[in-house]
This record gives sequence, C-alpha cells and structure tokens, in this order.
Amino acid sequence: MNHDMTFPTGRESLIDTHSVYGAPCWVSLTSRDLQATEEFYTAVLGWRWRPGKLGDPFRIALADGRPVAGIAAVASMWQMAVAWTPYFAVRSADEAVSRAQERGGTAAVGPISLPPGRAALLADRDGATFGIWEGELFTDWDAWRTSRPAFIRLHTRDAFDAAIFYGEIFDWGSGEGCCEVGYEGDEVVLRNQGDVVARIESGALGAAPDPSLRPHWQIHFAVRDVGACARAAERHGGSVLSLDADEAVLRDADGAQFTVTARRFDG
Repeated sequence: MNHDMTFPTGRESLIDTHSVYGAPCWVSLTSRDLQATEEFYTAVLGWRWRPGKLGDPFRIALADGRPVAGIAAVASMWQMAVAWTPYFAVRSADEAVSRAQERGGTAAVGPISLPPGRAALLADRDGATFGIWEGELFTDWDAWRTSRPAFIRLHTRDAFDAAIFYGEIFDWGSGEGCCEVGYEGDEVVLRNQGDVVARIESGALGAAPDPSLRPHWQIHFAVRDVGACARAAERHGGSVLSLDADEAVLRDADGAQFTVTARRFDG
C-alpha cells in the first residue's frame, strides 16, 4: 500500500492530492523481510532510513536526506506480491476505484483509511499494478517531484489504449487534472508543470511466462554509477537482468524488479 508517505513538520507547508490531482506522487515497495530489504538498498542505492508512522514493518527511504520511497515488509502478512508500485494522486479514492472498475480494471486492496489519507491498490485492464492516494503528501513533496529521484514507465500491450484508461481515471489532458499527455514516436509521455513524470510504451506480452515481459509499471532510480549498482546488487543476493553503460534492470534479493539509470528524464 501507500506505506506511510506523510510526515508533516508544519501544517502550513502541507500539499494534498487535490493540488496535484492525476500526477505520480510516490513509489513504494512491498517486501517480506525489512532488515534484508534495508541492507540491500543501502548497499545498492546508498539509502538511509527512518521509521514509518504506520508501525514497525514500515520505513521511509532517504537519499541525500530527502524521502525517496516507502518500504513495507507486509507481503507475507497481507498475502501481497513482492513488487515496486507507483502511486497517483486523486481527489477521491472511491471515485478513482469506481472509474478504474468501470473501465475494466480491478481493485486488489481498498480503498482503506491510512490517516491522514486513503489508499487503494489496483490493476489496469492489462494487469499492471498501480496505487492511488487521497490526502496529504509529505512536506517536501515538491522537492521530491522536481529532483525526480524516481521515474516511472509503463510497459504495456498498447500504449494508446493504456493512456486512455489512465487518462479517464486521472483526467489527464482534460484541464481537470494537473498532467498533460503527449505522443513522441511510439511512446505516450506524461508531463506535470512541463516535466516528464511518466512514459508509456507498447510491446509487453500479456501471457508471457517471464513477468518482466508482462504489462507492468517499472520504477527507475537515478544513480551516479550504474555499473557499481549492478555489482552491489549481485553481491547482496540480487540479480542483473540487463546492463549497459546508462541503465540496468535489477532484481533485489526478494525478487522485486527495478531500474537504475544514469540519465535524467528531462523530456
């Protein structure tokens, strides 16, 4: 789930999902073993940690002192898959879930209350998992957005069809939400305040035996040294699925897939 994205230090600086409606607002990992997860991502990405407000299984990952992602060691307890998940800001979790279901999506969890907000875990009509969050965001969320430590890309069967599905849920390009949709070659590009915040590409295979080829949201983390991250992943029980000078697709020791990239997605 949302994994405790909020940690306000002053009411005056809070941002809520109404003001960034439709934009990606957080990424989180569901894992089995909190200590092993912390050790792996500290070694690979240099993250530090602080407790989450929802209790012992939850942690907030920090890079250069700023929040990057949420971690929740609840996969076994909640019978959830080990995976990275992007979350999108919504005005109403109930409305977003209804819109998704009306368009062929499914609700796996929620909406449930996680004060100070509400969350749900969904799958689109091709099976790619994503989350929604209604409520407050952490106080330095705008710094998180502009520094873009994390970027998301949807690998799906048909990028145009997927853009319609998500666009109708989050009001992309309608003037109601805060994101605009464009088309660059074979990709759909999502922008917020001029910045690229997500890309959607075709080519995934719905029935592929390899889950990395099925429709899914892939989380990218910006790093200084792709090769060093790949080597650290292998040393700490993970694996390297692909590697070049600028990018590597990795699996952590628990099986969750993510990407490290030396590039900044500046559109």
